Amino acid sequence: MIIVGDIGNTETKICLINSNNKIIKKIIFDSKNINNTLVKKHLSKLKLKNKKIKRGLFCSVVPKSFSLIKNTLIRNYKIKPYELKDLELKKLINIKVNFNQIGSDRLANALGVVNNKDNFIILDFGTATTFDVLIKNTYRGGVIAPGVRISLSTLSEKASLIPKINLMKTKKIIGSNTISAVRAGFFWGYAGLIDNIINLIKKDTKKSFKVIITGGFSKLFKNSINTKVILNKDITIKGLIKAVTLIK
Repeated sequence: MIIVGDIGNTETKICLINSNNKIIKKIIFDSKNINNTLVKKHLSKLKLKNKKIKRGLFCSVVPKSFSLIKNTLIRNYKIKPYELKDLELKKLINIKVNFNQIGSDRLANALGVVNNKDNFIILDFGTATTFDVLIKNTYRGGVIAPGVRISLSTLSEKASLIPKINLMKTKKIIGSNTISAVRAGFFWGYAGLIDNIINLIKKDTKKSFKVIITGGFSKLFKNSINTKVILNKDITIKGLIKAVTLIK
């Protein structure tokens, strides 16, 4: 049995994986204001003391949070987790960009799908909206656009007459009030952004791609863009599971 985790700016996901590489337990919690007490509380839900955990691996874009979780796992459960970028990933994937500037969550996503025959674009609706490009077994780089949720929140904070709004699909492009106008702008604006960036990547590389979408708003946009996509909510975890084999 192994433990893997994805520590993002918005949320943290930690999973227990059995010998068949299946997720048997998953916890998700807010990454903000994390501290030792909260880490202990969340990890206790996994009931780790009664399980034989051989290895642990995390991808993290929040070093402080990973440090807290790592120290708790070592101190309380005698589990030493690794960070994805500390492993020799070149054994699994070729990376043609500056390794130090790629988020380990994006690398985990790439590992979750990479093979020697297909090309992929991975679209992740996280704190940022990211597009990662894989041509066969090579990571070629990507595109980072503003995140949907953070952009929506920023608009509400900066514009005093615009309330906090939950994003949803709108049938009409022209809003009849402030809320419907903002929803239309964000929904159809991001739908257009997604299709445009994917088309530009295809034009630039002169290749076809399988497009994988994941993250918070992936389900909302899945059937509302012109591009055919495959929804995979656990792609990051699958990438971590694949990389666990590199731990010596």
